[in-house]
Amino acid sequence: MDIKSRIEALRTELREHNHRYYVLDDPIISDYEFDIKLKELQRLEDEHPEFIDPNSPTRRIGGEVTKDFKTTKHDHRMYSLDNSYSLDDLTDWENRVKKLVDGEIQYTCELKYDGASMSITYENGKMVRAVTRGDGVQGDEVTANVRTIRSVPLEIKGDFKGRFDARGEIILPIDGFNAMNVERVNAGEDPYRNPRNTASGSLKLQDSALVARRPLDFLLYGVKINRPLHKTHFEGLMLARQWGFKVPEEAILVKSISEVFEFINYWDKRRHDLPYEIDGVVIKVNDLHMQDELGYTAKAPRWAMAYKFKAEQAATRLNSISYQVGRTGAITPVANLEPIHLAGTIVKRASLHNADQIEKLDIREGDMVYVEKGGEIIPKIVGVDISKRPESSEPTKYIDECPECGTALVRYPGEAQHYCLNATGCRPQIVGRIQHFISRKAMDIEGLGGETVSLLVEAGLINSYADLYELEHDQLLPLERMAEKSADNLIKGIEASKSIPFERVLYAIGIRYVGETVAKKLAKHFKSVDNIFKASFDELVAVEEIGDKIAQSIIEFVLDPHNVELVNRLKVFGVQLAISEDVLAAQTDKLSGSTFVVSGVFETISRNELKAMIESNGGKVSSSISSKTAYVVAGANMGPSKYDKAMALGIPIISEQEFLQMIN
Repeated sequence: MDIKSRIEALRTELREHNHRYYVLDDPIISDYEFDIKLKELQRLEDEHPEFIDPNSPTRRIGGEVTKDFKTTKHDHRMYSLDNSYSLDDLTDWENRVKKLVDGEIQYTCELKYDGASMSITYENGKMVRAVTRGDGVQGDEVTANVRTIRSVPLEIKGDFKGRFDARGEIILPIDGFNAMNVERVNAGEDPYRNPRNTASGSLKLQDSALVARRPLDFLLYGVKINRPLHKTHFEGLMLARQWGFKVPEEAILVKSISEVFEFINYWDKRRHDLPYEIDGVVIKVNDLHMQDELGYTAKAPRWAMAYKFKAEQAATRLNSISYQVGRTGAITPVANLEPIHLAGTIVKRASLHNADQIEKLDIREGDMVYVEKGGEIIPKIVGVDISKRPESSEPTKYIDECPECGTALVRYPGEAQHYCLNATGCRPQIVGRIQHFISRKAMDIEGLGGETVSLLVEAGLINSYADLYELEHDQLLPLERMAEKSADNLIKGIEASKSIPFERVLYAIGIRYVGETVAKKLAKHFKSVDNIFKASFDELVAVEEIGDKIAQSIIEFVLDPHNVELVNRLKVFGVQLAISEDVLAAQTDKLSGSTFVVSGVFETISRNELKAMIESNGGKVSSSISSKTAYVVAGANMGPSKYDKAMALGIPIISEQEFLQMIN
């Protein structure tokens, strides 16, 4: 391959990885692999400037900016950092720095927190906005969500009246992450993959109340001010701590590169003792005047360098491969390993993902395999030591029958996983669907958890979620750990679930691809489950955000007599399978076609009530102001950025009283 073709191939590949990482939040290669490819491209472009392209991945920080939230330009650009993977790299970096500045150089060493970068702007001591990194020049405004994070000061301590950006990382502490996954598993839901992706995804949730329930944290690593009050970066960290920001105590000031090496070696060995994940160390020239002299390359400051720890790997024997069945019938292969200590834990299992992954790596039982744990819930196998493979080894033959019920597996076109279609007779699917039905975001049945569901199925008391409504108090008492009061609470919880709103019931019954948001759209449009079940394919796809895949899934659900029978039983038991008359009576089309933005604190109604009133009268609520916004409903302490944007676009700003008059 010639030089130009290699450059173009690298650019195409890196753009795809950028998109998967920054936009889809679904990376398929490690940070190390990505950085090696990026460095190769940088070297080729430096050696062949005739092929330089202003849109090359080497000239950008990340991928495209998602449009779900208002795109906002940063006051100060958010640069990425150059990465190093050896102490020699750091020595070379120091030598370059010494050539550009005079005098004694001190360094600030900080841990490289593994989360989502954030810039929070303060004006006159008060938080006014929070913006994700995006492409470094502009990002997504996620102010409402960041306001819910407890360690983010809404008003700083002290009397500084200027404007500044607090730069830091939104992270999810390990204990909080584990607690969230226990809750998800008990609710019959898949666990989150790792703290970093979960923290990043949390910032894009539409409902800030959901974000408030997550134990997110903000760790500050810098302050950007047009006219700094401090002369060094370390002084800036101390000032921020005085202002009320959470600045980790591990950050230190050192006087030489040898002390930098000591800091790196110390935390490489002790990183698993921390309450949160890190993936390296960040070294910065401490003096701000020197930073100004050193300046920036196209994508990174010359005065800073990130030292990245390699993902931990270990070799162990693969004893066997087992197969798990999920609530949708999806089959997941799992490697059962000779126990080994890795990344602070004893690892006994590793994900094999699917048949394609097994075939790609040629993984076989009895192999010595390389296991990597880079923040995943279940570690993954990244390679096989072929030299240690037994001569009697046979290629892995992927199962063709369900390990639980013996049903022949199928694999749909375009999908990587195999499925068991015995939805009514395969125990893990039965238990999984009931656990999904009772989960917090669905029916939220008090007194009933995932373990109890398993006990009820095992005892033969239930075989579907509809059976829950026929349970009797005396049937529960013989169950393990089921006392009189527990049985009472469970029966009361089941009875109380009959008042759960229709859209949550629709989500609970488990139609494939119908999540919370889709269920709300369907409920609002069709008003009842009967109307949904009678709808044609064309009628379904005509609903906002309902695509072909969702519509086809609904039709397939309705064509299964067992599913229809379950839903009809729920109807008989009094479960809400239509929007209530009271809600319907309150709905009008007065605001149809109008988009509203709600900002500030209100006196007579809450923000959520106000938004609900807009939607129940046919209007749409948006989090950001644009030319399509019809009105801004403003309360006390309306965000100044929203006010400025509304005034600039000439959008009417109305009070809550004026809004209430509008809908009578």
